[in-house]
Amino acid sequence: MSRAMGLDVGSKTIGVALSDPSYLIAQAHGTIQRTSQREDIQKILDIIQKEEVREVVLGLPKHMNGDQGRSVDRAKSLGRALEAEIGRPVVYQDERMTTLSADRVLQKTGVRCEHRKKYVDSIAATFILQTWLDKEKRSFSS
Repeated sequence: MSRAMGLDVGSKTIGVALSDPSYLIAQAHGTIQRTSQREDIQKILDIIQKEEVREVVLGLPKHMNGDQGRSVDRAKSLGRALEAEIGRPVVYQDERMTTLSADRVLQKTGVRCEHRKKYVDSIAATFILQTWLDKEKRSFSS
């Protein structure tokens, strides 16, 4: 059974989320500590293989006004390298407000401030992937 993967690419970590095999629900999978792009990609490839990932959805961290800065360049660079490795396109999803939303969820569920950092990226990746899953579901039902 295949599934989709969501990635929230930061400068120090990459949040990872996976869909269920029916492509309805995204759930946090974990966080990758960034080392080098080559090693980061290998860690992602390991998850892709182990979890039978078919689609990779990578968050684009645009500014609130829609401008694209260095963070978008970093995400697209990883996306292009990943595409070359997996032999198929990476899908890009606007991720504005996902980290803020993830932090709010953790706050509301009582996770202490000093512990939120280790969960926020994988929760943000879950929001990125769920947004894409919901959009895809609407396009299939139209």
